[in-house]
Amino acid sequence: MDAGSASFSLLALFTMGGVFMWPLLFFSVAAIAISLERAIYIFYHNLRLEDMKEQVERYIQAGNLGEAKRYLGALTKRRIGGRILLALLNHADLSESRMEKVAEAEALSCINSLENGFNFLTALGSLSPLTGFLGTVSGMIGAFKSIAEATEVNAQIVANGIYEALITTVFGLIIAIIAMVAHSLFTHIVDKFAADVEKTCSDLITALTLRTVREGGSRSAAPPPDAEG
Repeated sequence: MDAGSASFSLLALFTMGGVFMWPLLFFSVAAIAISLERAIYIFYHNLRLEDMKEQVERYIQAGNLGEAKRYLGALTKRRIGGRILLALLNHADLSESRMEKVAEAEALSCINSLENGFNFLTALGSLSPLTGFLGTVSGMIGAFKSIAEATEVNAQIVANGIYEALITTVFGLIIAIIAMVAHSLFTHIVDKFAADVEKTCSDLITALTLRTVREGGSRSAAPPPDAEG
């Protein structure tokens, strides 16, 4: 009985909100769908880096880059950070600056894939309250028109008109809150991942450089010029 009353009340509110409730319904479905899709995508691709960094550092210290690449290659499907570290190791023979650029390019690609849909959440967070306000203004116009045409004006006529007009504003604000909260949470997660990637890549580049130094090489050294006779 209670569930039926709640269902009826929601349907009644939707009907009273007028034609502007239809775009708000679309916005609500889109905001929830995008939020769920992004949450599943982000958590599926496990953004932790610490365990991979420790394991790769052990392989580097042991001088076994091949095993480190195989380890990361097996993780790239579920660990998006593994793609970045693998790209770094695949170019371990380059100079430090070039390794940094390779890692930065791969990280940018991965971060862009994580941020897909973020712009839509921002747009929904802006459009929903504006659409709600537009519905409210339209409803207020209708309410004042009814007041103007009424032979006798009483508080009930005014209250009902304003009540119906404000429904779209409430729905628009609720949708905006959902979209903006989801956007803020996802942005925080991605920003933290980007900071972790930067630190992890820097530490691994340092480890690779130290390994090269121990082996008697130099990444930036140029071949000596021929001595003049």
